[in-house]
Amino acid sequence: MPNHEEQGHTGGVTPHLTIHDGRCREAIAFYERAFEARQAMPPMAAGDMPAGDGMPAMTGDTRIMHAHLIVNGGLLMLNDAFPEFVDPAKQSSAKNPSAVTLHLQVDDADRWFTRAVEAGATVSMPLDDMFWGDRYGQVTDPFGHSWSIGASPKGAVQ
Repeated sequence: MPNHEEQGHTGGVTPHLTIHDGRCREAIAFYERAFEARQAMPPMAAGDMPAGDGMPAMTGDTRIMHAHLIVNGGLLMLNDAFPEFVDPAKQSSAKNPSAVTLHLQVDDADRWFTRAVEAGATVSMPLDDMFWGDRYGQVTDPFGHSWSIGASPKGAVQ
């Protein structure tokens, strides 16, 4: 895999989402619209990956093996599902992403929340002023992933 400088550092935690039903390209476009994501490198299709290291040749396979985005200054990786590489005993749990919420701490929660909903996210927790001080809400993207969006009160030091 070519080295792309904008992939960022390797420390910390980087979410890596699996997108089901061959919709990874659609997810990339959604994240670009909803969260102003930008591609750190072009998505890599399975058919473009070399065989080896235990991987079979996947010639002609257009599913995305690796995509790398930058969202709100942070890194997000994603790929299409490859059920042929998942233990059959784990297949059903692998399709349910609802146990994780990705949080975006932003400068203007109303703007980010509205843009996400306009791009196709559904509101799972309406945006409101919370007891801890943030303006906060949650949406679910069209691929089943939960996102929380929060901003410190206007004028607060972040």
